[in-house]
Amino acid sequence: MLTQRERIGLAAAAGLGFLAMSRWRRRAVYSFRHRAVVITGGSRGLGLEMARLLAREGASLALLARDERELERAREMLADMDGEVCTIPCDVGDGDAVERALEQVIERYGRVDVLINNAGRIQVGPADHMRLEDYEDAMAVHFRGPLRTMLAAIPHMRRQHGGRIVNISSIGGKIPVPHLAPYVASKFALTGLSSSLHAELARHDIVVTTVCPGLMRTGSPINASMKGQHAAEFAWFAASDSLPGLSMDATRAAARILDACRQGRAELVLTLPARLAVALYGLAPDTVVRLATLANRMLPGPSGEEGNEPRLGRDTGSSVAFSRLTRMSDDAAARNNQLPRPARA
Repeated sequence: MLTQRERIGLAAAAGLGFLAMSRWRRRAVYSFRHRAVVITGGSRGLGLEMARLLAREGASLALLARDERELERAREMLADMDGEVCTIPCDVGDGDAVERALEQVIERYGRVDVLINNAGRIQVGPADHMRLEDYEDAMAVHFRGPLRTMLAAIPHMRRQHGGRIVNISSIGGKIPVPHLAPYVASKFALTGLSSSLHAELARHDIVVTTVCPGLMRTGSPINASMKGQHAAEFAWFAASDSLPGLSMDATRAAARILDACRQGRAELVLTLPARLAVALYGLAPDTVVRLATLANRMLPGPSGEEGNEPRLGRDTGSSVAFSRLTRMSDDAAARNNQLPRPARA
């Protein structure tokens, strides 16, 4: 008959053994070489950064995005790397287009091993100027889009007896962020969906990783949609995206995300400030909401009727655009296919 001390010792040993096995499983090598990898929003920004790293590893890539010219430029940027690359014009908000795109991937590569849901749309401005269609657009891209791609890919992954899915959510899918209400609402929805599916799909050896980045230098502010005081909204958003110490280099972020996918992690929160904010929200949500309220008072207020019309960041006329304050973000924009190109003659 075991004594209580012996039983406690055995339970502790079993727990340590379980943790050791869990860590060993995470360290098991998952190679992307010759894997068929689908990246939505793969023509620019973080999607393109991940595509570069995957192409160097010899992955077979399918890049999905709405803009055919952006896709062509992305394909040219990846042409000298090891991996095979195909580009497929696709709006993830269109369910039929998503199904057709996945069929093309299967026809091209014969399988879908990794799905990275990265397509995104950023709407910046006071809630006063956000309309129902802004929330619907955000949900279409950040929630229904990933849902549709997963529903299309999961049956193939089941038949293959496994797969990897990475859903790029945001720190805005974990904590409240003022002047980003549609974005935050849709990212909260994606975080919940992604985490739930991680639990349910594990029995099929399909691993779902939820990624919640903080500020990240992908060059996206110039293509974000601004409402309210357009120039002022762009100024704070673009300057924040370039802050050293708070924003993360996109190449480094892409490498961390792919490592999390390789390890089969359930969740990855990028940047130390983002991890601290998430931890504080878990411990003291009222405090975080009060801090967000204070931050909102320092942001630009609503404007007149003209504030209801969205403008891209690069079209706001802000003096901050392409200045010293945004140099790091502008460099990322040039590297990551974010800058507009003149029409061909």
